[in-house]
Amino acid sequence: MSGSDANQRFVLEATVEPEHIARARAHALELGADPISPPVGAQTALLAAASRALNIVEIGTGGGVSGLWLLHGSPRATLTTIDSEPEHLGAARAAFAEARIPAARARFITGRAADVLPRMNEASYDIVFVDAEPEGVIEYVEHGLRLVRAGGTVLVPRVLAGGAVADPVRRDSLTTAYRSLIQETQSSPAVIGALSTSGEGLLQLTTLADPR
Repeated sequence: MSGSDANQRFVLEATVEPEHIARARAHALELGADPISPPVGAQTALLAAASRALNIVEIGTGGGVSGLWLLHGSPRATLTTIDSEPEHLGAARAAFAEARIPAARARFITGRAADVLPRMNEASYDIVFVDAEPEGVIEYVEHGLRLVRAGGTVLVPRVLAGGAVADPVRRDSLTTAYRSLIQETQSSPAVIGALSTSGEGLLQLTTLADPR
């Protein structure tokens, strides 16, 4: 086992997932959803807590796992979650109810994010979490950067594409799109970007009030 693999395994084993999120994860996997890993979930919770997020948008429910992690970090936040799969939204509703999340703190929208996001208010959210179909990730990140307030954050899990992004031989359109997203945002004067390799990877983009 390489040092990197050992680190990943240690982080996974060391991350304590709250019981209500672990139950939501089990149900999500039964449905065939692909929820974020506990290490990535813990990072999103920390970022929600650090930013004192009150308004969060989530693209892709993961059966409720990612939303529960975000609200775990910011218990007073209101979450809007968008998913084209009614079954996944239903699982998220059930998970939120089991966790006793007040109904007023969660809004569930069934539909394609590409159709929903253009109708949402600009500069109105603290966090936009993008965990939808990879083919639309660049478009969704662009929407996310429009929707967050100055100092708000866009989070993109799975951006390392299972190791494909780091492999210079991989030249398929999806891998190239992820590489472009990472490179362009890292050099953008409009955001502060950080890339975490823990779990499946997490790209973190925080907008600047006064771009350099």
